[in-house]
Amino acid sequence: MASLLRNLVRPTQRSLCLHHRLPMLTEALNSKNYSKAASSATAASDQQLVLSDSCLKRLKEICGDGSFLRITVEGGGCSGFQYKFDLDNKINEDDLQFGKDDAKVVIDNVSLEYCNGATVDYHTELIRSGFRMLANPKAEQGCSCGSSFAIKLD
Repeated sequence: MASLLRNLVRPTQRSLCLHHRLPMLTEALNSKNYSKAASSATAASDQQLVLSDSCLKRLKEICGDGSFLRITVEGGGCSGFQYKFDLDNKINEDDLQFGKDDAKVVIDNVSLEYCNGATVDYHTELIRSGFRMLANPKAEQGCSCGSSFAIKLD
């Protein structure tokens, strides 16, 4: 069911991504200096996800069987988008990998567009513990539980 929901949400997310990139693409097409436009497009495609020490430590504890943490951004939640954290063992062709073999995080390129530059953390409290996303530069606001967020519009 999750994959069905993800496939329903992704076409909308792709159009949003294209909408945000349209000014850069238009500038690149209109530019007479194509190498300069290509280098700015390359710089914009630098994608990263930071993994905290507590995240890496917890992943080493629970991912001994070759599994990894999969992060997906889906439409929903009280702020518009929500993070989904699952343990998985199948890599898809559009996945990007962060971390090491025994402590790996995988995210598809569409989801990474919505959290590029954020930090994946594992926190422990008296009432709960779990993975969470911190300091997402793409998020404008979020709910109090931290699982959903709204996108910054440039």
